[in-house]
Amino acid sequence: GTDEPGFEKKALREQPEKSAIAQQAAQLVKPGSAIALSAGTTTWALARQLSRIEQVTVVTNSMNVWHELQQGGRAGATVILTGGEFRTPSDALVGPTADAAIRSLYFDLLFLGVHGMDPVAGLTTPNISEAETNRAFISRCRKLVVIADHTKWRTTALCTMAALSDVDVLVSDDALPSDARRLLESQVRELVVAPRRDG
Repeated sequence: GTDEPGFEKKALREQPEKSAIAQQAAQLVKPGSAIALSAGTTTWALARQLSRIEQVTVVTNSMNVWHELQQGGRAGATVILTGGEFRTPSDALVGPTADAAIRSLYFDLLFLGVHGMDPVAGLTTPNISEAETNRAFISRCRKLVVIADHTKWRTTALCTMAALSDVDVLVSDDALPSDARRLLESQVRELVVAPRRDG
């Protein structure tokens, strides 16, 4: 359906998995790099891990990610908020202003949160404007890193943002079933499965 739960509800789902994925994804970020984070609860979890990385520039269209990095910006992170005309239920700033800002930049890595990932539909989101803004992000990155917990597998939404074969690295959690792992390994360039750390 097109009904999308708001950010607060989503933030409470799959917390240990999201935290494990965030810790794993943060290891891909090199000091001094320029990265982008799309909106979503998993990218927000990643933002919490980034304050330890030196001299990183982060561009985001998420107020929550931006706020998180403002609070934790001790390592000298430069944080840029794209702007945009309106916010979607997942806290994304979207529209022509966001898209134009993104298209004037270039990123070493894009960390993309998705509503679903599916062999046929690819990476999807229910919001047309958010899909457009995410496609702008995807067009401006050297490496596309998708961060998605196991519940996103075989979930689809209205708008396709990219094919699975466009993904350079997919970071998921260890509850991802083995058939999904096999299929994803044949499609994405690299599959990284984050172990959940108990406690």
